[in-house]
Amino acid sequence: MLKVIDLPQQNRNYAKLLDPSEQLRPEPIYAGKLQSEFRKFDEDLEDSIKERVRKTYELMHSNQTVEFVKSRMKDWLKFNKFKMTIKDALLKLNDLVDESDPDTNLPNIVHAFQTAESIREEHPDLDWFHLTGLIHDLGKVMAFYGEPQWAVVGDTFPVGCAWGDSIVYRATSFDNNPDGKDSRYNTKYGMYKPQCGISNLMMSWGHDEYLYRLLVHNKSKLPKEALAMIRYHSFYPWHAGGDYMHFCSSEDYKILKWVVKFNKFDLYTKSNAVPDIEKLWPYYEKLIDKYIPGVIEW
Repeated sequence: MLKVIDLPQQNRNYAKLLDPSEQLRPEPIYAGKLQSEFRKFDEDLEDSIKERVRKTYELMHSNQTVEFVKSRMKDWLKFNKFKMTIKDALLKLNDLVDESDPDTNLPNIVHAFQTAESIREEHPDLDWFHLTGLIHDLGKVMAFYGEPQWAVVGDTFPVGCAWGDSIVYRATSFDNNPDGKDSRYNTKYGMYKPQCGISNLMMSWGHDEYLYRLLVHNKSKLPKEALAMIRYHSFYPWHAGGDYMHFCSSEDYKILKWVVKFNKFDLYTKSNAVPDIEKLWPYYEKLIDKYIPGVIEW
C-alpha cells in the first residue's frame, strides 16, 4: 500500500511546476550528453577543471557574507564604472571562461549565442526571450573590473539565513563563513520573515543581481518575465533544488515558472558546437536597439 505524504503548501506549489511524466521517459540527451551528465560537481584532485570549479565555490561560500554583499552593492550599484553599449559588453565575453562551470571551457560569448539561438528555435515569436538568452550572463563583465570570479559567476543563494541543503559543495564549503556563527543569520529565516517574497532576499553577489539592477537603472524595455529570468537563473537551490520555498509569495510561483522555462536553454545548450556569431549579429543588434539601445551606464 502506498503511503500518502501531505506536503506543506509551498512544496505542493513547487511540485506543480515539475512534469511527473518526465520520470517515466528515457533520460533526455542534450548536445550529445545525458541530462544527468550536466552540472556534475564531484571532486577529483587530478581533474584540473573539477578542481577549478571546487576552489571557486569554496572561495565563494567562505566570503559571501551579508557585509560583503552590502559592500559590493554599494560599490557597483552607483553605475559609475564605465559607459558601453550592450554589444561592446558582449564582445568582452570573448575573453571570459567561467571558472565555476563544469560543463564548458569555451568563452562565455559562445554560451550566450547557444542559449539565444536555442530559445529562438523553440519560441520564434518571442524576440524579447531571444535577447534575454543572449545577455543573461552579461553581468560577468564585472570580472574585467576588479571582481574575483567567485563574486561574479556560479550559483547564487540568499545571505542572512541558513544555507539551503541543495547548494553545491554544501557539506564543507561554508565552514569558514562567519555568518554561520552569527545568530542573526544562521537560522531558517535569519533576518527575513516567512513568505516575505524572493525579491526581498539579499542574494549572494554575482552577475545575476548586477545585470538585473543595471537593466532597471538604464530603463530597458524588457518585460518583467525577462528580468526575473536574468535575476534568478543562477539561483539553482531555489528553481532546481526546491530550497527557500518558505520565503515565496504567491507571485513568486509565477516567476518561478519562467525561471524554470529558461533553465533548459541556459544549461542544456552547452556544447562544443559554436554558432556562426558574425552571421547572427545583425539580428541581435536589432533586438538590442529595440530593448536596450545606445550607450548605457555600468
